[in-house]
Amino acid sequence: MPVLAFPWPLVYYPYMASIVGKRRGEATYYYLVESARVGGKPRIVSQEYLGTAEELAAAMRGGGLGLPDRIQHRDFGAVAAGWGVLEDLGVAGIIDEVAGERRSDAGASVGTYLVLAALNRLADPCSKRGFAEWWAKTAAPRFTKIPASVLDHRRFWDAMHAVTAEQLAEISRRIALQAVAVSGLDCSSVALDMTNFATFIDTANGKAPIAQRGKAKQKRSDLRLVGLGLVVTRDDGIPLTWHAYPGDRPDVTQFPAMVDQLRGQYEAICAAGAAPAADMTVVFDAGQNSGANFAHLASTRLHYIGSVPASDCPDLTALTASVRALVDRERFGGLTAYDTRRETYGTQRRAILTHSPELHESQTRGFEGTTLAKAGRKLDELAATLARGKTRRSKDKVEAEIAAITRKPWVRRVITWQLSGSQPKDLRLAWGIDVAARAAREDELFGKHVLITDHDDWPVAEVIAGYRSQSEAEFSFRQMKDPHMVSFSPMFHWTEHNIRVHVFTCVLALQAAHLMRLKARRAGLDLSVRVLLGELAAIGETVLLYPGQRGRPRAHRMLTETTPVQDKLSDIFGLARYAPRR
Repeated sequence: MPVLAFPWPLVYYPYMASIVGKRRGEATYYYLVESARVGGKPRIVSQEYLGTAEELAAAMRGGGLGLPDRIQHRDFGAVAAGWGVLEDLGVAGIIDEVAGERRSDAGASVGTYLVLAALNRLADPCSKRGFAEWWAKTAAPRFTKIPASVLDHRRFWDAMHAVTAEQLAEISRRIALQAVAVSGLDCSSVALDMTNFATFIDTANGKAPIAQRGKAKQKRSDLRLVGLGLVVTRDDGIPLTWHAYPGDRPDVTQFPAMVDQLRGQYEAICAAGAAPAADMTVVFDAGQNSGANFAHLASTRLHYIGSVPASDCPDLTALTASVRALVDRERFGGLTAYDTRRETYGTQRRAILTHSPELHESQTRGFEGTTLAKAGRKLDELAATLARGKTRRSKDKVEAEIAAITRKPWVRRVITWQLSGSQPKDLRLAWGIDVAARAAREDELFGKHVLITDHDDWPVAEVIAGYRSQSEAEFSFRQMKDPHMVSFSPMFHWTEHNIRVHVFTCVLALQAAHLMRLKARRAGLDLSVRVLLGELAAIGETVLLYPGQRGRPRAHRMLTETTPVQDKLSDIFGLARYAPRR
């Protein structure tokens, strides 16, 4: 086989490239071949057809390639950046080290399949059956050297079954430690939150007890739910640990399990990061509050920042505004606070009453424009129905309907009503708003929060900043409910084990997305996950297919035109290592 070798080596780390001629019949066809050491031995890992000697000579004389027969577009930017982050973390290697060697008949290792599943969740979520088709539409087969032919959905299922629940927990722990070490994450404060996701698992399916009907946070009470708890870093929302649980269990019952998971690995996490273990603080909202949970938290020696519903603290909310002091105008605008101690969940705790003018205004608009207006419309409709004298309902049933309309405490306190008459045809409703009660309610509760913490030495501003990191966990859940990127749905798994592995790949995708966001922010681009991935997705690869004299067509690849932001993102994520050669 004749070889055309340049007098200089074409090196593209970690591959060595050369031009190789292959004799077929009377003609020789030349290919650009990339070689690398696999298992310590040189192997060809990719080859690209260039043309015959005559075609190459014509091109070198300036004859050009002419007009292409076909043009194809491949997704490049988001897939390449996500693959790069997962590759730099060594996720596939971590999984394979824990799960063991791949099967001899597998197209790729278990770690590779699970990384690919997470990459798909990150860039363009689809089912495992649709994965190979999606993969073929991206540039990834070229730079990962993984052909679509080994990505049948059954290969993914085999890989998912190859990992036990215990191995999955160990894999998650190692990936978190690696992310902390590689990115230098600050783990001195973490946020804990829980949510659930609706599934389309059939009611009669008994193979997925983790999916149960409960209080649906997506308002789909007709569907079975899977619960998910996350612990994320305070500043960047990087998931450190996760816990999947049946969707019919209240969040408050899962708090001890989440804290125990964190406690089991927090010393290693803090050692890998920038803060000593003793300084870790857990931030959570009032949905996790119970006497038992606070007692359990105390036994772990973890610090905490939580909250108590303002309506449960009339002793604090009744205080006049004069007791509150401005916290830090530069950081928090007009936020004021009152620092005190009170008995909460069985013991004296530091409590900080805060008032935000922005939150006050937002709650006022929401109460008047939505909550109160909605109740008013329903009362008007009921009054009009009664005025026509056509109702057959008894007075007790009408009163029950009014009670349902005004069931919310805020509404019940400010709306007054009278139902006159005794017989159905004589019933009449009159209602109004108690202005004084409305003003008192606003002054008492609107814009107010009550925070509790065991950090008696922290300034008020630091406690408030710590509690606000809870929003990072909320952002993570909001992102996972985005159907287009970093998404939990669609989920096409119907068994307990596969659902848990699916959750793992979703959390892994979320970790990669937030690490990408952190990397971009450190380089001067502060973008949301959606905007970041959108900009990267706009970086495509165009494939020009030119006719050859005989045999397969010649392919010329190039990236699409990019904006300055996309150019900077390309540099940040090192996309040049995956870009086609010019």
